[in-house]
Amino acid sequence: MNISDLKNSIDPVKTGQELHSLIGKLYPICRSITGSGLRQTLDILKHNIPLQIHEVPSGTKVFDWVVPKEWNINDAYIKDSAGEKVVDFKKSNLHILNYSMPINKTVNLQELREHLFTLPDHPDWVPYKTSYYKENWGFCLSHKQFLNLTDANYNVFIDAKLEDGSLSYGELYLEGREKAEILISCHACHPSLANDNLSGVLVASLLAERLSTISHRYSYRFLFIPGTIGAITWLAINEEKTVNIKHGLVLSGVGDRGNVTYKKSRLGNAQIDHAAYHVMKHSADKCDIIDFYPYGYDERQYCSPGFNLPVGCFSRTPYGKYPEYHTSADNLGFVAPECLSDSFIKIISIFEVLEENFNYLNLHPKCEPQLGRRGLYTATGPDEMAMLWVLNLSDGNNTLLDIAEKAGLKFETVLRAAKILCENNLLKKAIV
Repeated sequence: MNISDLKNSIDPVKTGQELHSLIGKLYPICRSITGSGLRQTLDILKHNIPLQIHEVPSGTKVFDWVVPKEWNINDAYIKDSAGEKVVDFKKSNLHILNYSMPINKTVNLQELREHLFTLPDHPDWVPYKTSYYKENWGFCLSHKQFLNLTDANYNVFIDAKLEDGSLSYGELYLEGREKAEILISCHACHPSLANDNLSGVLVASLLAERLSTISHRYSYRFLFIPGTIGAITWLAINEEKTVNIKHGLVLSGVGDRGNVTYKKSRLGNAQIDHAAYHVMKHSADKCDIIDFYPYGYDERQYCSPGFNLPVGCFSRTPYGKYPEYHTSADNLGFVAPECLSDSFIKIISIFEVLEENFNYLNLHPKCEPQLGRRGLYTATGPDEMAMLWVLNLSDGNNTLLDIAEKAGLKFETVLRAAKILCENNLLKKAIV
């Protein structure tokens, strides 16, 4: 089986349901950029794919950064004067300021308010906030909860540890016929946020699982890493491996109901950019293509000028452009099975273009070969026109994607025509 066979075998409904179910299994875990929640998540992924787990010690210098101390939390709450828990980490792991320092003391309401985070415009939602690189403590709560805090004093308790440990990340390498690699990267550090980024984690995991069952031209490298510091750490430790990365995608926020969005690589004209553009242009759905900018997800690390790798970002609604982003409203109901499936299929389609995008040579370049006597010219339809385009432009200088773009045809149509022509000894792959 090759990647075209894989794409054609996908059951969209079943795939969407499978992905949504997997997100549900990981949703309750309290993840962070280090710690047991991240390891637990990676261990669960190992049930489906043979991930290699790496541990990088705290204090390791990675370019201009340092791997931080490891953070783990057992419990956290705020109690009122009657001893009732008014905010409880065990009810939602978003209630804690991620990476909070341990604390156990009574504070007055004025001091407490300095450590509380709410969303006044969405009074029922709980925000997701972090303090990775500045020691602090705090709680996140709905604005309705905040308005009900009227006692003079409150007991704040955070049973957490911030100490030397390690940063964990998962990696899977699938060897292909070529050493050239396609990199697929996603951040696996967010707690109970279904779209950002459990959707990316599970789509990447299923991609790895399915690609491991087929023959493929490229080698594939999957990274399940903590955001920002994870990509920086991997690049610092594996700089020599980056020379093999020919194409790459960062996957994030691929389950919401918004349009698919592709953010170009810093290069802007890399083959991954052209492949993504082609797939989206020929999609029945509205898709958006945006230029690179140096913020967002880990594409900005892979595309930093010292590496300048051909890595784009595949998402649906871009980060920060939907109100549910980094809030409790990014829950299991916010991600749609049909959107997860649609993202999965579009990514497979991009990979199909990359895998099958060869140069060809017309073996009968002097005038058109007679297609009719070979049973290949029955009517002037898309396949017949595709064959004529392929024959005319297969001079060794055009890839199939070039031909598809010039002809205004889907890549899969041009690919099918090329295969038919090869079977009839009218075409062969060029050595480039």
